[in-house]
Amino acid sequence: MSTPITVTGEVPSPRQDTDAQGAVETVIDEACRALHLPTIRTRWEELAATAMKERSSYKDFLADLLEAECAHREERKKLRLVREANFPRSKRLEDFDFEKNPNVTPEQVNTLGDPAWVTAGQPLCLIGDSGTGKSHLLIGIGTAIAEAGLKVRYTTTANLVNELAEAADEKKLGRTLARYSRVDLLCLDEFGYLDLDKPGAKLLFQVFTEREERRAIAIASNAPFSEWKQTFTDPRLCAAIVDRVTFNAHIIETGTDSFRLAQTQEKRRRG
Repeated sequence: MSTPITVTGEVPSPRQDTDAQGAVETVIDEACRALHLPTIRTRWEELAATAMKERSSYKDFLADLLEAECAHREERKKLRLVREANFPRSKRLEDFDFEKNPNVTPEQVNTLGDPAWVTAGQPLCLIGDSGTGKSHLLIGIGTAIAEAGLKVRYTTTANLVNELAEAADEKKLGRTLARYSRVDLLCLDEFGYLDLDKPGAKLLFQVFTEREERRAIAIASNAPFSEWKQTFTDPRLCAAIVDRVTFNAHIIETGTDSFRLAQTQEKRRRG
């Protein structure tokens, strides 16, 4: 009869196979790259450690991974849409100084930061003298709409007309008009700063016609509607354009007092 063997001491912990662990990490890394999951690839170890510490279930751990990936992807989308809008500088609605310009109310601006008016294809007109905050509002509103997930494009009136004229010369006008018709919001700055000849005005009119009641357009102009006839020398064309940008439109008059000039004068006095 064999003598039973008595085992003493603690049972040793399972041996950690570092090669196997490294293989798992490689599989995770390669899978995340193949599936284009950069956030999970860089954060899974951190989230796994948190899950172990909090004794989370597998489902909770998976939900945390996917939530982190979705949140980062949404943030990247916002940055991409703002970048593609081609704003000349960064301006945000929360940075607008309403005390310096009492003509503009926070309620108006907050309403326009919501994309409902854009999806409804409504126009926006910002009318006022230089230095009253029109471009700030135009860029700030456009940024808010882009961050809401819609396609926005900013340009000046002069640049747009020049681009359309070049496209027409190169027999590419249809393609250029189609590109501008696809963006959800077209922000058109410096409207009324130049006198347009009849061909240029007709090209611009085509953009308005393509977007009418389907896609939103926002313009910033230093001239009241009554003076647009100086920009559009053809009275009928001028009336048609005014009709399109004012029908069912949001209109904000930023006034005539330049707070930008006031700021400059105040700095000089302090200096």
